[in-house]
Amino acid sequence: MSHHDDVHWMGEAITLAHRCPLTDHAYAVGAIIVGSDGTELARGYSRDTDPHVHAEESALAKLPADHPDLATATLYSTLEPCSQRRSRPRTCTQLILDTGISRVVYAWREPPLLADCHGHEQLAEAGVTVIELTELADQARRPNRHLFDNP
Repeated sequence: MSHHDDVHWMGEAITLAHRCPLTDHAYAVGAIIVGSDGTELARGYSRDTDPHVHAEESALAKLPADHPDLATATLYSTLEPCSQRRSRPRTCTQLILDTGISRVVYAWREPPLLADCHGHEQLAEAGVTVIELTELADQARRPNRHLFDNP
């Protein structure tokens, strides 16, 4: 995938993040899984299927764990995949590693507001290519204004 492709798919994920039901205890995040041929495999967003589901978890759940295209796919997430979690036994970082996805692109590194996240580091240490699109961080943060801008 080229940088242009990454920016395009992240834009799609940011659009998804704006669809999230808002809550004061979790981020609004969009995620899309794209095959190496550039076709979308699955998408999800925070709380789209239940009140606790994360975007990456939602997108991954829409594919069989042994889907042949996962190993060469890219997962786009508007927020760095979580490495700590209260609502589920496995974090999004663990779920991604379990699939064998080889490339993760995100726009916004998780701030230490709700958890101490090390998803980027854990994925990279496991051999996953991790790319941070800092130029889209502000757009990815926008659906989460309610967490930071309370009067």
